[in-house]
Amino acid sequence: MQTAAFRRLVSALLASLLITISMASTISPAYASRVRIKDIADFEGVRTNQLIGYGLVVGLHGTGDKLTNVLFTRETLISMLNRLGVNIRDREIQLQTHDVAAVMVTADLPAFAHGGGRIDVTVSATGDATDLTGGTLLVTPLMAADGEVYAVAQGSLATNAFSARGAAASIVHNIPTNGHIANGAVVEREVPLDLVDRKLQHLSLRNPDFTTATRVAQAINSSLGRNIAHVEDPRTVALDLSNIDRMEALYRIGDLLVEPDTLAKVVVDDASGTIVIGNDVRISTVAIAQGNLTIQVTETPQVSQPGPMSSGTTTIAPRTNINVNNGNSAKLGILHNGPALSDLVSGLNALGVGPRDMISILQAIKADGALQADLEVR
Repeated sequence: MQTAAFRRLVSALLASLLITISMASTISPAYASRVRIKDIADFEGVRTNQLIGYGLVVGLHGTGDKLTNVLFTRETLISMLNRLGVNIRDREIQLQTHDVAAVMVTADLPAFAHGGGRIDVTVSATGDATDLTGGTLLVTPLMAADGEVYAVAQGSLATNAFSARGAAASIVHNIPTNGHIANGAVVEREVPLDLVDRKLQHLSLRNPDFTTATRVAQAINSSLGRNIAHVEDPRTVALDLSNIDRMEALYRIGDLLVEPDTLAKVVVDDASGTIVIGNDVRISTVAIAQGNLTIQVTETPQVSQPGPMSSGTTTIAPRTNINVNNGNSAKLGILHNGPALSDLVSGLNALGVGPRDMISILQAIKADGALQADLEVR
């Protein structure tokens, strides 16, 4: 009985899985490429604010600043001790501790953050400290661009790094002079932002484009049943919310689906050999020959020793071997006009070249005028 029941359960699960796969396969590519408006645009005024502060990290195991070299760490430590009732400024005391480091503390204050909430902070050494692992950040006010304190940070650091040193060798993994404190700052001041009383609201696209902005306005007007959205420029869509529940409208607008349009662009990073090709990139039919020129220079100096009992001196005779390979095996290949990204990638791979050679090829194709896209080299 148990075996029969188990078989019926497996059959039901398989049937459900097949139905799910069948439904997923019927989704059109156009619908799959649609995204929510709140994932490609921001409401005007709803943004984060950068905070910065200067503080001290204590509890380091001899990896902090050298107070004889970093004077601002020494002065900060003396000032902090004076505020705590320990007066050493007027005394001839030579501070020799290596367990303190001066740091810069940065954080992002999100929109609608309320007093008492917590945010993450990043701590970075400013002196000659070698490792912040295991340190504790003392109370540090975090200020915004207006000079007001919006949060206060304190807590134990986590660096996700380690360093080991010996007499003749050392190893460092990741960056031990940069740390992170999760929920390490308490919000003390809120950034005022009132969306309820705004009759005219603006949507700002993260990637400006006239086509995308028009589609966003059309989707909003179709969903809300009235002409409340119009395009002001490729980045901005204005919303007239004077005769509608503003908060409900903003909620519904954020979840609307649109298909964003992007410019045809190729981005290459010459340093790492990275190539990113957009979906709308097209290349006209061109013929390409990529040759490799290799020059190898080898130095094998010969040492000439004088004979015994002679008055000669030891001399070194230079000997250089130069080998040149101009890549005669390179062939002329034809890169056909590709109607899709997959065909373009297949055509480039068929040439049998590496990423760095492919970057040179793309630059040459752009110079020839056959690359129908923007080429951005970083």
